[in-house]
Amino acid sequence: MNAIEYADQAGEIFVLSDSFIRIKELIDDESSTIDDISDVILVDPALSGTILKLANSSFFNYPGKIDTISKAVLVLGITEVYNLVIAYFTTQAFESVNAEQEYLDNFWEESVDCALLIKFFGCSLNIANAERLFILGLLHNLGELIVKQISAEKVAECQRGVDSKLPWDSQRDVLGFTYGECGAELLKLWQLPYNLVSPIRNQDEEDFSLVNAETELLYIAKRIMSQHRSIKLAGQPQSVKVAQLSTLGIHEEMFRTALDYCDLERLGILSVLSPTSVTIY
Repeated sequence: MNAIEYADQAGEIFVLSDSFIRIKELIDDESSTIDDISDVILVDPALSGTILKLANSSFFNYPGKIDTISKAVLVLGITEVYNLVIAYFTTQAFESVNAEQEYLDNFWEESVDCALLIKFFGCSLNIANAERLFILGLLHNLGELIVKQISAEKVAECQRGVDSKLPWDSQRDVLGFTYGECGAELLKLWQLPYNLVSPIRNQDEEDFSLVNAETELLYIAKRIMSQHRSIKLAGQPQSVKVAQLSTLGIHEEMFRTALDYCDLERLGILSVLSPTSVTIY
């Protein structure tokens, strides 16, 4: 099976709710108002609660209290609220994945770490609307859950190869594609924006001249996350080259501060998006 075939099967298992589809339609409709979008969000109390918790978290660092969905849309912007909606419904859709809880807790922790790192680098490098980068990091590895659901033994085989290879190289050897390419195909089926699908598909492209800034940052953030969490694997090759960091303007102090920021914010995000993950702390 190739990446598209995996995604086609996953599309029948992991389905976004009708509420998401309606919110997407409203956001795509230029005549829609903030109240129109807010009204649909309010129909789902769990979604509303998640958005308000994240909107009032230190992640956004808004000085006042955001106590209504309308205010959240007004203060954060439609695009940012849409990203929070995507985050919520994606984690909900994958709740049904057939995997051990420990595995899922670790998966979402790594995804949140990558999301926090790419957001931090984007803000530090003055990328416009850098908060939106968070969703790229959060969704970057959904392909692993797709393969886990359909061919769990393939994930195990990929994992066995990471002692001497980088994870994405092991994925190509075992599957013929990377988790990023597979996840991008599902996001495409879900009709998510191209500016989300493309960086996730191309997150392992080493030639930065072929990709945009968001894809470059995802490439770096994922590798830093992977390297940081796999430090015990002494035989694993280095995944980030100094020249690549320099190209983006990422220096050693920024690197260290990014990891500190990740440690500081991880628990708060996990407690909202994946509450069971916080039990490991």
